[in-house]
Formats: sequence, C-alpha cells, structure tokens
Amino acid sequence: MSEFSKALSVSSSGLRAQATRLRHLSENISNADTPGYRRKTISFETAFASGNGVAEVTPGRVRLDNTDLEKIYDPEHPLADQSGHYNGTNVDLMIELADAREAQRSYEANLKMFEQTRKMSSGLMDLLRR
Repeated sequence: MSEFSKALSVSSSGLRAQATRLRHLSENISNADTPGYRRKTISFETAFASGNGVAEVTPGRVRLDNTDLEKIYDPEHPLADQSGHYNGTNVDLMIELADAREAQRSYEANLKMFEQTRKMSSGLMDLLRR
C-alpha cells in the first residue's frame, strides 16, 4: 500500500468518525426539550487496518450521560408526579454547540488533508507520465 493510500485511509477514517459524532450531537440538540432524554456521548478508538499497519480512528460505543436529569416544576404537565415535578433532560445546548463546532472543524481538517493528499497523488502521476 502506498503512502498516499495510507494517508487517504487515515483521513477518511477521521471523516467517518467525526460524521458519526456530529450525528449524535445533532440528536442531542434536537432532543434538548424532550422529557427524560439523556445526552449521548461517543468516544474514539484506534483500530489498525488489516495488513497495512495504519492506525485508523473508529467511533466507539455510544454512551448515555448519567448526570442527573433536570427537575422541572409544572403541575399541569402530563408527566408530572404528585409534587408537580417531572424529569427534563441533561442536555446543555452550550456544550453541544461547542462540541459540534469542534467536530465540524476536525471534519474540515480531515477533508483538507484528504484533498491535499489527492492533489499530491495526482501531481505525482502527472510527473510520472512525462
């Protein structure tokens, strides 16, 4: 496997991992007002591609954030208990937006690396044809 192929493999694995992260972050943001919803988190793991010795990044298991759910007082709400409270969510929109911005920038960096590697490979092929 050429060095260009290895670089493309690494950057494409980063693209897939950040796309997965963005998907879960968008689910968290869209469910920020859903009663009882727990924030999803995802970690990344290193995986070695078979035979080429390249370490790629893969998304790990999705985990639910176990911090306490917000208690909301609304006696008229259908989910309210005897005291008039119901469980809200543990999603903090500021954290989700900051994480989404970080994931977006990481995605863009991987995309830039992919494009640069492709251009270098194409340039090398043009030189070899001469």
